[in-house]
Amino acid sequence: MTQVRMDIETIVVGGGPVASMVVLRPRNPRLTDGNLQLPIQIGLAEASAISMGMDDSTNHRPFTHDLLKNVVSELGSTISSVGIDRVEGATFFAHVTLIRSDGEHINVDARPSDAIALAVRTKAPIFVNSDVLETAAYPDFTTVRKDEEERELKEFHDFVETLSPEDFLIGNNGESQKS
Repeated sequence: MTQVRMDIETIVVGGGPVASMVVLRPRNPRLTDGNLQLPIQIGLAEASAISMGMDDSTNHRPFTHDLLKNVVSELGSTISSVGIDRVEGATFFAHVTLIRSDGEHINVDARPSDAIALAVRTKAPIFVNSDVLETAAYPDFTTVRKDEEERELKEFHDFVETLSPEDFLIGNNGESQKS
């Protein structure tokens, strides 16, 4: 199982009929088949928790993910990484890797949204199993659109390079004089 390091591309904090989601992107697109995005639908509260963690917001009292981070720290452990291991239908499965003070590594089952909320608070890396990317990732359509625009611009440039002044000469009958 190959693990791919991911970064958070964006958070959509939905409301009403719009679902909340977190979109992950491979840190190094060369390790995957091009530019991919991994959208994961999450709850509104979890989207807010991730967003607040990314903003390094400080609150008067700790929220749930802040509390868990503090408990892990007080017990002498650290959160070394989080991973998204598999996907079944639209459900993603993740874990949080803790390192205890004696060096033992412990993997704790977690929802991806909770794992990511902890990762942003502890600066822990986020990894996704390459099988999950193959199953659930989408192309980055912004990049696809940019590539298409560049291709069209090159085709137009190549066309302009083939033109000569004679292509623009028009005779008295309104037709091109080029034979």
